[in-house]
Amino acid sequence: MRVSVDDDVCGGHGVCMMLCAEVFVLEDAGYARAVMEEVPPEHEAAVREAEIRCPTRAIRVQ
Repeated sequence: MRVSVDDDVCGGHGVCMMLCAEVFVLEDAGYARAVMEEVPPEHEAAVREAEIRCPTRAIRVQ
């Protein structure tokens, strides 16, 4: 599974980071970034939950 965060859409709510801090971080500017493109299997469920719960739908999972 691959994951990315759309910089133009992210609202900096931090929901993704709260759900999966191993994959998502908030940058100094307050917006989320995925620290890895390839998600390890043990984090896939949390990343999918973050995708669903992102208020601005900025997370893309492939």
